[in-house]
Amino acid sequence: MLSKKYIKLDNKFDDLRPYNDNEVNNGLKKIVENKYFPAIVKYLFPERTVQEVIDELLQVHSAFDFQKKFMHGAIRSIVKQTSDGLSFGGFENLKLDESYLFIANHRDILLDSAIMQVLLVEHGLETSEISFGSNLMMNPFVIEAGKVNRMFKVERSINSKESLLMSKKLSEYILHTITEKHLSVWIAHRKGRAKNGFDKTDTVILKMLEMANNNDFTTHFKTLKLIPVTISYEYEPCGKYKVNELYQSLSSQYVKKPGEDLNSILKGITEYKGRIHLQMGTPIVQELDILEEIKNKNEKYKILSELVDTQIYQNYKLWPTNYIAYDLLTNENKFPKNYTKSEKEKFITIMNSELDSIKINNTDSVKIYLEMYANPVKNC
Repeated sequence: MLSKKYIKLDNKFDDLRPYNDNEVNNGLKKIVENKYFPAIVKYLFPERTVQEVIDELLQVHSAFDFQKKFMHGAIRSIVKQTSDGLSFGGFENLKLDESYLFIANHRDILLDSAIMQVLLVEHGLETSEISFGSNLMMNPFVIEAGKVNRMFKVERSINSKESLLMSKKLSEYILHTITEKHLSVWIAHRKGRAKNGFDKTDTVILKMLEMANNNDFTTHFKTLKLIPVTISYEYEPCGKYKVNELYQSLSSQYVKKPGEDLNSILKGITEYKGRIHLQMGTPIVQELDILEEIKNKNEKYKILSELVDTQIYQNYKLWPTNYIAYDLLTNENKFPKNYTKSEKEKFITIMNSELDSIKINNTDSVKIYLEMYANPVKNC
């Protein structure tokens, strides 16, 4: 049973927290009644009937059980259908009785964090809570699916005064989740996905995390136990749409179309991704001692962001597509040993097909496309 202190604190965050375990079953009842549910079951579990899945879900009464009994199989099904395999490493760095702040590079709206949850379960570890932008909560089905899946809301599109208040509340919730609920948290190391393949931690995220600080800087971040997480896709999820956005931004400010975020989620799920690798880093704890002698707060943020980036870059899995793109972009022949002729031909064919499909196959769009794959080589 939850303590009174815990209940009081949790109530403070009712507008952004996921469902508590005693609320999960009611959320699942809403999900199975949704008109989209049969189609989702047919795609994710073609060997099962809709009623079989409904019967199983209605027996679930906790978020962790939902993730084990439904989400684990669903994400594994997506990986099987749309990739050439999933590899991983670094899970020996995690302890069962510890909670962490997983700070991750961000390439796909849903799969980055979802794949990590699958691997946590398979390593006998507790899953984490997951940050989820309010702009993505575009219909009741997505909202319910997120709340039963340990997703908490991050407000978008609010004015500067509200943003400051919500950032502080978000910071307090993350600290509360790690220290009071004893659950880990997944957040992206920047706002939005890296569309140009350049993974760099935004110090704004670190400043938000520190807003709940009641200790000194070093003690606070040691309490959070940041672990950088790196996910590497051989073929970029929603790659052509990222290129289109960057291309359109060359001449004017890019404005999202209605339903674009939902489309990105669906395309990220269904489109081909080649091979995928997820690598856990090590907790950034002892390294923080160097910050104690630094007086300038901005310099502390800068160094901490570099500590995160160093692990993300070191743990990035460079695929043949990355080396091919680098050689094509620079018009060099620097990495011919890292790919075969057939891999190069496949990459060029996919690139041209994707750019043709969005009707912008020209010099500028090719450059943007190649940079998206080549930037990890430059960083690593």
